[in-house]
Amino acid sequence: MPQRPCQHRSVSEDGRVTCDKIIVGDDEVSPQVCDECPASICDCHSLRFSLEMITLTPITVRWASGRMEVWDDQPPRVSFLRAACALKATPVLSPADCLDCALRHSVVPETTEQAIVSPVPVALGDNVIPFVRPLHQEPSLPCTSP
Repeated sequence: MPQRPCQHRSVSEDGRVTCDKIIVGDDEVSPQVCDECPASICDCHSLRFSLEMITLTPITVRWASGRMEVWDDQPPRVSFLRAACALKATPVLSPADCLDCALRHSVVPETTEQAIVSPVPVALGDNVIPFVRPLHQEPSLPCTSP
């Protein structure tokens, strides 16, 4: 599955793929973390947010028989640290709060309206302004009055 473009994802100088919105935790992200990002799930231009990366520490289990297992089956995940809607000025606690909003579907991006200029019929005789012809014909010569 192709990864969706994200304006907050970038590549650092040392080659790590990082997220500019992760404030708490490691800012290195993988495609799986980006796919599960709550901001990409909301996909709303009015959402203002910061993220935190939650990485669970692996647990080492030692059995009485001497067998040892490492339980590390939880991938890192990203959640909202703080999020709010710029249209309603209310906090957003989960992506469901943003997805249930009626305003996000009713807001249409601003379109630029171009003014239509229609020609106005005007008599040219009253609006003609005579311009004096310059004294010189070559542009390199300075204009001097006689």
